[in-house]
Amino acid sequence: MTDAADLPVLLERLQRLEDLQAIHQLFVDYGDRLDAGDLDGYADLFTDDGELLLGPLGRAQGRDAIKEMMGPSLDGLVGRSFHQISNPRVTLDGDRATAVVMWTVIQVDDAGRPVMPMMGHHEDELVRDGERWRIRRRKGFVDIPAAMPRRD
Repeated sequence: MTDAADLPVLLERLQRLEDLQAIHQLFVDYGDRLDAGDLDGYADLFTDDGELLLGPLGRAQGRDAIKEMMGPSLDGLVGRSFHQISNPRVTLDGDRATAVVMWTVIQVDDAGRPVMPMMGHHEDELVRDGERWRIRRRKGFVDIPAAMPRRD
C-alpha cells in the first residue's frame, strides 16, 4: 500500500511516462502526416517558430516555411513512400526534451516492390506547448547512402 507521502513521487513518475508516450506519438505522427501528404498536420507538429533543417532539402523556420519547403519533396511520393520511425532516445527535462530518432524511408517501385532508398536520424529539441509536445528544432541526417551530401 502506498502512503500519502509517496503521492508526489508517483505523480511525477506518471507525468514522465505520459510525456514519453506523447513524444513517441509525436514521432509516429511525423511520419504518418508526411507520408499522407498532410502538410498542415505535419507543420502543426512544430512550434510556431519551429525550425526544420534537412541537409540537402534545405532549412525552414515557422510552420508556413516548413510547409513550403516540404511540399515539393512529396511530389509523386504520397501513397508510394512510407517512413518507419524507430529507436527513439529521449531525455526529458521538465517542459523540454532532446531526442534522437532513426528513420527509414521505404518506397514502392514501378513494379510494386518495396525499396529502401535511404535511412538516417533526426536530432530534436522538443517543448511542451500548452498540453502537447511539439518539435522546436529538428535536424535531419541521411546516414545511408553515406554519399548523400551533409549540410549542417
